[in-house]
Amino acid sequence: MTTHALPKAAEAEQLTEALRRSGVLGKGRVADVVVERSFATILSHIFQLRLTYEAAEAGAPGSLILKAGLIDRPGGPWPGGRQEVAFYQAVAPATPAGLVPRCFDAHADPDSGAWHLLLEDLTETHIAATQWPLPPTSGQCERIVRTRAHFQAAWWDDPRLGASVGAWDDAGAIDQAMQRLAERFARFADDLGDRLSAERRALYERLLAAGPRLMARYQTRRHMTIVQGDAHVWNCFLARAGGLDDARLFDWDSWRVDVGSDDLAYMMAVHWYPELRQRLEHHLLDCFHDELTTRGVQGYDRRALQDDYRLSVLWQVTTPIWQHASKIPPVIWWNNLERIHLAVDDLHCHDLLAG
Repeated sequence: MTTHALPKAAEAEQLTEALRRSGVLGKGRVADVVVERSFATILSHIFQLRLTYEAAEAGAPGSLILKAGLIDRPGGPWPGGRQEVAFYQAVAPATPAGLVPRCFDAHADPDSGAWHLLLEDLTETHIAATQWPLPPTSGQCERIVRTRAHFQAAWWDDPRLGASVGAWDDAGAIDQAMQRLAERFARFADDLGDRLSAERRALYERLLAAGPRLMARYQTRRHMTIVQGDAHVWNCFLARAGGLDDARLFDWDSWRVDVGSDDLAYMMAVHWYPELRQRLEHHLLDCFHDELTTRGVQGYDRRALQDDYRLSVLWQVTTPIWQHASKIPPVIWWNNLERIHLAVDDLHCHDLLAG
């Protein structure tokens, strides 16, 4: 156990106010805070806080997770932090309990860009399935996929989508996004040089040309939900006891309103090599569809999911481009580039560019 210079959000007075607002602390107060563990990720800083109270009621958390922006991050505060704050302010409170970590405080300063989240500490009850980059077992993957389907079903075609929760991109916003993609691709291709083959360059060029037509699926605004975006398997905690219905999805800095299969394509096609993906892909898509149906989604058959999944896999070829532009380390995006192109070939996604 080590002491640590605490961010302001982790000071005893600030924590007392946050826990009172969330309804877990009445007249008691936080008397002392100790940092049990602290580490930086690529985009944020995580603190595990141990709390000591005066006159605390039963149910006051003994520990919390503080997630905050990196101090003096090159380029300024990570904008995804504000996006994750918005998730815990607008989406999480309206989501069925037990699918995402409970949040006691979520704040983003509009002037400085500083942000933080105060989350329940799941260390004792939950664990990531594996250490990156080792994939989970098939049973663990099924639990993750079913949890994701449960979450998505709760928001499937919800009338709040694009109104009070999230936003729809109109034609102008889509045109701007495609222009940004074209610019990012040009820099990506220049940096890679002959490490990006002529065939793959041509695929990207065809995708940019076909982009407006392929976005027709999105523009239907039907069979849409909230997707996590950064939906790899290590962003899901599984219960240590192995309970099938007690997984928690976390890291929501890339959430948006979109086609649900985007998260599946990101999880499998971007991160898995062909042998594993080919063995598990069809079964996990079956499980996902089965869970959607069980949770009340109607009018969306298995073929529709397959069609959406292939289109999502095709669009995921842009993921390494965005990661490169965000200065994510090459050890991540280079491997993603290879895997996603193998999936595009395997699933004949090139056929979607014809027309």
